[in-house]
Amino acid sequence: MVASTSRMAVSTSDVIILSATLPSPGILFSPNGLAPLTPREHQDLKRIARAVRRDLLLCITEAGSGHPGGSLSEVETLVSLYFRVLRHNPRHPQWPDRDRFILSKGHACPGLYAVLAHRGYFPLQDLLTFRKIDSHLQGHTRVGTPGVEMSAGSLGHGLSFATGVALAGRVDRRGYRTYALLGDGECDEGQVWEAAMSAAHYKVDTLTAIVDRNRIQNDRFTSEVMELEPFAAKWKAFGWRVLTVNGHSFPQLLNAFARAQATQGRPTVIIANTIKGKGVSFMENNPDFHGKAPTKAQLEQALRELGVAAEEGYQPLTWERMP
Repeated sequence: MVASTSRMAVSTSDVIILSATLPSPGILFSPNGLAPLTPREHQDLKRIARAVRRDLLLCITEAGSGHPGGSLSEVETLVSLYFRVLRHNPRHPQWPDRDRFILSKGHACPGLYAVLAHRGYFPLQDLLTFRKIDSHLQGHTRVGTPGVEMSAGSLGHGLSFATGVALAGRVDRRGYRTYALLGDGECDEGQVWEAAMSAAHYKVDTLTAIVDRNRIQNDRFTSEVMELEPFAAKWKAFGWRVLTVNGHSFPQLLNAFARAQATQGRPTVIIANTIKGKGVSFMENNPDFHGKAPTKAQLEQALRELGVAAEEGYQPLTWERMP
């Protein structure tokens, strides 16, 4: 059994070992997204992403419910933002000049919760309370959780909210930037395109939208529900700068965020092509795991595939006793 300074019993039959919060070496403190990414930094970001995937799977498995697929696909975007791009202070979540991040696809909150915990917004052990009564970590984000800017639920509202937040910064003459992460499925909502039209009309160049283009919504592929293509051309027609990247590539994501920061006179959308369920073979491109928790046996397989136990410097998650 692996020793750890962070241990929490979650039931009468199981004990889960959590790693300590990941160290945040100076090279990863935000904001330095404009700086060139060194090979060492690149490897550090990959290791953090693996730890985030591990912990979001753990909290979903313990809860017995949640959305693993879209949480896994957004990991590199969230790690890029919180470890390289955003101006933020976990010790002062309401710092007036902080950059704002809006999770429009609020059901994918396990990924955000894991990143916030590793960034120090709340204890890592809180992840084990996911979806439990009286926990501040519910199945959709809500204001009151440290680091959360918007209560989510119904899809399609996040970009409108983010546009308002960005415009408020303009009125208040604050220099913060606003980022909104959308799911591609929620782009079926007309509200998204009303917000896109509004942000372009008001030239909200401090606003960056990221679309997690994993091509699955709920239990079907997006092309079966509502064909979005030509997706990039639609955003361009609405007056946005459009950048298309591999959403699992840190160099491509960070380059896109840097280009968005340099854009003037219009908002930017980053279309991040991703794989739903990224990193776990039986979840990848599988609509079944949009909103279904893995079993404990499946969790063990997922952890083996992620290779988290082999990471030097990080304690692996271990089930002490299996039921």
